[in-house]
Amino acid sequence: MMTKIAAKAYLWFLLVLLYAPILIIMIFSFTEAKVLGNWTGFSTKLYTSLFTGGVQHSLMKALWNTFIIALLAASFSTILGSIAAIGIFNLRSGVRRVMNFTNAIPMMNADIITGVSLFLLFISFGISQGFTTVVLAHITFCTPYVVLCVLPRLQKMNQNVYEAALDLGATPFQALRKVILPEIRPGMISGFILAFTLSIDDFAVTIFTIGNEGLETLSTYIYADARKGGLTPELRPLSTLIFVIVLVLLLIINKRAERSKKTNR
Repeated sequence: MMTKIAAKAYLWFLLVLLYAPILIIMIFSFTEAKVLGNWTGFSTKLYTSLFTGGVQHSLMKALWNTFIIALLAASFSTILGSIAAIGIFNLRSGVRRVMNFTNAIPMMNADIITGVSLFLLFISFGISQGFTTVVLAHITFCTPYVVLCVLPRLQKMNQNVYEAALDLGATPFQALRKVILPEIRPGMISGFILAFTLSIDDFAVTIFTIGNEGLETLSTYIYADARKGGLTPELRPLSTLIFVIVLVLLLIINKRAERSKKTNR
């Protein structure tokens, strides 16, 4: 009995540590005080200022850049990661273990090491840093996560179905499109969402590959803003909106996954 109580208390303690900062930001997004923690009464002025105020241009431009980079990086890393997962899955067991280990290295590696490595790579090839290098860098560190999401779906797949499709006259490409892709689609969607989230969240890799052409993402904007001695108050409603949107998307995806499981049963 005491063990269960202690386990629940520990779980709630972790949840409080994780979500209390977000809850504080959400609460203080509904007051117009410039300093976080200073409540001056309920107001939606910060939300109005976010879309109509003077901060709109620079912050919204950084947000737009962030989502465009994340969308491109997630799309390409999903394609590359899915192809890589199929290739790894069809290797001999010994080589497959080596490739799985190799794929895990970038995920275990510190982001700052990845950022410095990519920075030196682009410099050595004389590539001008900017939007393209940031997208390439994000594709590089997101792809291993997509591989990790797709491989379990391939392992659960009935291999006889693919072989049967070939025996019935389907070309390898047709069998890939009609048999393998529908099986791994949930893993691809999970990989895309994970890659998209990682790209939005990234700072260490971005700061080393963004160059000095004036390109800003949300993470670099917040970093530069914090160095000035404080954070723009409009970041509070923006953070709240991003959190709510991501939460709604996750709930929808989980509901669809549950319905899909019930249908398959």
